[in-house]
Amino acid sequence: MRISTPHRTVLTAAAVLLAVPGTAAAASADGRHPADGLLPVAALAADRLATADLVAAAKWGTDSPIDDPAREQQVLDTVAAQAQQIGADPDEMRRVFRDQIEANKLVQRALFAEWTAHPDRAPTTKPDLSVVRATINRINTDLVRSLADTTPERVSPSCGPELLVAAVEVHHEKHQDLLHTTALARSLAHICRD
Repeated sequence: MRISTPHRTVLTAAAVLLAVPGTAAAASADGRHPADGLLPVAALAADRLATADLVAAAKWGTDSPIDDPAREQQVLDTVAAQAQQIGADPDEMRRVFRDQIEANKLVQRALFAEWTAHPDRAPTTKPDLSVVRATINRINTDLVRSLADTTPERVSPSCGPELLVAAVEVHHEKHQDLLHTTALARSLAHICRD
């Protein structure tokens, strides 16, 4: 999937800013941050991304592959149907959630590589994948609603900078490492509409 130049620029800026310790978003005079409208979207994307560690741990040492086209299609079909039910664009939801899935797999692949190179760091217990997927499904539903609710912000010319501020805030609130920071930037690639 090709990412447009403006969005690639925002993603690059996000990755740089998110990696800089102490980078903070500035509040306006009324105490409101410019990204308040997009903050729930970025926070839900980060919450969904946090499940990647659990999915990787559940799959580690099993025959379950990181790429699961059947499950991915199920997720995309579900969010498209949810979008249609609330009057949102199903194709747009598919694009956004394709990014969510790819970001999640980015984390899983990196963890598998680390655990292969350093078996002593590999998980010793396996989360129940069905429980993790139930959490993912709940977050997906919340994210579909949040995306629909923030359509005015996401079509605004200021969406890119405001999304960047929201991502920086989420990064600092959740104390993400470089892997999860990079994956968060990847997960936000199609939040703003061209």
